[in-house]
Amino acid sequence: MSKSIAYFIATWFKSGLFPKAPGTVGSLCSLPLAWILIYFGGTWGIIFGSAIVFFIGWWTTHIVLKDKSNGTDPGFVVIDETAGQVLTFVFIAHLPINIYFYILGFAFFRFFDILKPWPVSYFDKKVHSAFGVMTDDVCAGLYAGVLLAITNWLIF
Repeated sequence: MSKSIAYFIATWFKSGLFPKAPGTVGSLCSLPLAWILIYFGGTWGIIFGSAIVFFIGWWTTHIVLKDKSNGTDPGFVVIDETAGQVLTFVFIAHLPINIYFYILGFAFFRFFDILKPWPVSYFDKKVHSAFGVMTDDVCAGLYAGVLLAITNWLIF
């Protein structure tokens, strides 16, 4: 794979190059993928889609880290946010989802991605590799998914 293709994918089609809050922009730009996966595949669509994004992200992030970094998470790499943001919807993908779910899922994911409770913080600070870059956001996505499911159960 050429470096330019790896960068294009790792930046989630260049959304990570946004000058302010690239992680937030990358997460926002990941919502259409979540919608497509839910619409066409429901829970299994989210599971398989998130897994595919994770492994492609691991691969492309590895290429970027070899080129640009010592294993730390460069801000412009946002495919990790894509994997986590998509996974946020795994526990509610079987339900009829409206815009409020997407707004809440986005907000919950960003909350956990920024707050970094354990084990998100472990993968962020201790695992200096493409696997660590990807896994901290997957953990944040699972936290956000649980909170989204609880919110659905309590409110909707």
